[in-house]
Amino acid sequence: MPYPARELLARIIKCEAGGEGETGMKAVANVVMNRVHVGYGEYLRTGQGDIHKVIYQPGQFDCVRGEIRGLPNPQTIWATPPEDVHYEIADWALSGNKLNTTGESLWYMNPFVPECPPYFPYNRTGYYQVRIHEHCFFNPTQLYAET
Repeated sequence: MPYPARELLARIIKCEAGGEGETGMKAVANVVMNRVHVGYGEYLRTGQGDIHKVIYQPGQFDCVRGEIRGLPNPQTIWATPPEDVHYEIADWALSGNKLNTTGESLWYMNPFVPECPPYFPYNRTGYYQVRIHEHCFFNPTQLYAET
């Protein structure tokens, strides 16, 4: 049986950004909800406003992949249950709250280097918006509308 929306969002927040502090976790929640609510492009077509479809879309979040590069992934949404703070941030995001710093970001990534690339994904559908701790956040370019 699939997780309810609140539980699923809390789990993805913990797994993807649990070490990024409250702002980092809210930023990740913001991206998930932006994908749920975007009115055009790939995420509208594939997610159709459904948080489950957005989170489970293949290749989007490492935390829902049982394997990465052929090796077992020890860091998944199933590995550890969320804590109160993750539920609080999930409730915050599900209530329609947003961070001003992440804007309309649809992507984030950890570049494992001090500088964020100007575009991500590498097909240039997102442009750099802001860095929060280890993650870089990207807003959609006009090219995203064509995806």
